[in-house]
Amino acid sequence: MLAPVAQADDTSRPRARDIGIVVGTLSPGPHNAITDVTGVGVGHATLAQGTRFNTGVTAIVPHRGNPYLERVPAAIVVGNGFGKLLGVTQVQELGELETPVLLTGTLGVWNAADALAARLLAQPGMEQVRSINPVVGETNDGYLSDIRARPVGPAQVEQALTRLSYGEVEEGAVGAGAGTVAFGWKGGIGTSSRALPAAQGGWTVGVLVQSNYGGHLTVAGVPVWKTLPDPAAVARAQVPAPSGGDGSIMIVVATDAPLDPSALRRLASRALVGLARTGSDMSHGSGDYVIAFSTAESNRRRPGVAVQPAASVAGDGMTSLFQAVAEATEEAILNSMLRARTVHGHRGTAPALPLEPLLQALDAAGALTAPATTSTHP
Repeated sequence: MLAPVAQADDTSRPRARDIGIVVGTLSPGPHNAITDVTGVGVGHATLAQGTRFNTGVTAIVPHRGNPYLERVPAAIVVGNGFGKLLGVTQVQELGELETPVLLTGTLGVWNAADALAARLLAQPGMEQVRSINPVVGETNDGYLSDIRARPVGPAQVEQALTRLSYGEVEEGAVGAGAGTVAFGWKGGIGTSSRALPAAQGGWTVGVLVQSNYGGHLTVAGVPVWKTLPDPAAVARAQVPAPSGGDGSIMIVVATDAPLDPSALRRLASRALVGLARTGSDMSHGSGDYVIAFSTAESNRRRPGVAVQPAASVAGDGMTSLFQAVAEATEEAILNSMLRARTVHGHRGTAPALPLEPLLQALDAAGALTAPATTSTHP
């Protein structure tokens, strides 16, 4: 018999491992977050004003220094390109990231990019810079937020970049996840990591997602969509819930493994395996993007250096990294939904994923383990 699980706000809702949902076979890092990759920081700015605005900015920094002056190798993979990812062509061409990654709502992309560029150009050592490539991703939060008002601006970008955490990461309806919807339920920001054993390189892979897509929700291989209640009926919204088909997801992958852009592209493509396991169809209206970067000191790139480093894990050594990113992506998506509270928004309500029927379906399928004791959340 399953014990009742409290469902209040984000702070009381559990992560997957708290309630016995264990994805894959590899172990997570100490925070089970993208910040388990040393130096990676995450910051949020959440704009929640009544039912009109539920939006924000989430920032991911690759290290504590100036990313323009100390660039990291990077790659972007497009699963389905219905989106407004800024900076994609230069990353694909040069294979490097020179700014933090920002996530926000669709019509906030250009405001966020302008604010990011202005902030970076004002930093010491940037006085002669005449080109900069802000990388800003998005998903459409127009169901829960008045997206046409475009409220995100410099204040939110500044807050996200100055309130960085290098440990625990807030999840759920926060930052760029404040107004997202996944499978008709409340989506949001989620994160997870995998730490490879020494025999497999000892590297860490961390993933952060902004979930806002549809399909048929599958948890740990169990098609729970068959038994969960209808999200629209749960919400009792006057406006029907968004289509279960369209939507988007941004997936950010970080690793301390020494990888060149080609290897990072291969790693990023395996994040889509984790997305598929949750029941995504990557439908026509879905923008599904993966941004991957390596923080390895040996591969840092500095402007003006004639020969840039390009060491990379090769051959069979990539296989464990592929497994790690698939597992971490799947779990990060589950965390984004499990941690999210119900949000009443601009055009209707996105209810929190109901825990009791979810756990009953997983228990009946034998997919639950004893809740982990090492999982943490804010």
